[in-house]
Amino acid sequence: MNFSIKNFTKKILLPAAPLFTMLLVLNSCKKDAVQTLPQRDWELVWSDEFNGTAGSVPDNTKWSFDIGTGNNGWGNSELQYYTSRPDNVQLDGSGKLVITAKSESFAGSGFTSARIKTKNLFAQAYGRFEARIKTPTGPGLWPAFWMLGSNIDATPWPHCGEIDIMEQRGQQPAVTWGSVHGPGYSGGNAVSKPYGLTNGRFDTEYHLYAIEWGEGYIDYFVDNYLFQRITPDNVTGQWVYDHPFFIILNVAVGGNFVGFPTTGTPFPQSMYVDYVKVYKQK
Repeated sequence: MNFSIKNFTKKILLPAAPLFTMLLVLNSCKKDAVQTLPQRDWELVWSDEFNGTAGSVPDNTKWSFDIGTGNNGWGNSELQYYTSRPDNVQLDGSGKLVITAKSESFAGSGFTSARIKTKNLFAQAYGRFEARIKTPTGPGLWPAFWMLGSNIDATPWPHCGEIDIMEQRGQQPAVTWGSVHGPGYSGGNAVSKPYGLTNGRFDTEYHLYAIEWGEGYIDYFVDNYLFQRITPDNVTGQWVYDHPFFIILNVAVGGNFVGFPTTGTPFPQSMYVDYVKVYKQK
């Protein structure tokens, strides 16, 4: 596939004026505000709670694998080889999906990891998309929970659209990013905003990452705290978030967004996913 070449520099935007009643007192990107949000009536339409025996692979009726390196079409100057081996992706037997990045020589690459997707198995336009995740840590690690337009084969990136619900730099374990990439605002020009924890780190506890996406807006949440709204007024090109998107979970090693691992980067490093759930509004 052809998609995002993310860069170190990203456009930082404050949310546009909300369409609902909300009291915000913002200090940087930290959670110290009171928010009054609408009570939406959500209906669960798809989920995976990763129940299964330890060492088994993810449900193949819900997930498929990307295999290989950036030479297969995804780029970003990443260093890993994505596999479907249990060494890199498996269920832990207690309701968690584990994606593990390893420092090892494999098929010409110095690192291995895994990337799974719901392409051709599940996609949806609009709704609430959420996952409860504990992320890995260390310079050069790049965990992500994100989505691509399901029309990507006919409409290549960035025109298909990309929604990054969560992506992190392993060297910044208390900061997460929410972004969109589309025609005219992709790669290093993505519309993007960081969110930083006041206390704690994303690699030591599970956190809930979500978007609530409707016609003309995408709201970004961490632990049900709204930290960003993106609307057509925020993008510098075409708004392409009006069709179904599929879900991706992965841990990259290296790349334009995070840089190289260092001698201080601990391996192996794992991302633990408790569940992924998708809702639609009744």
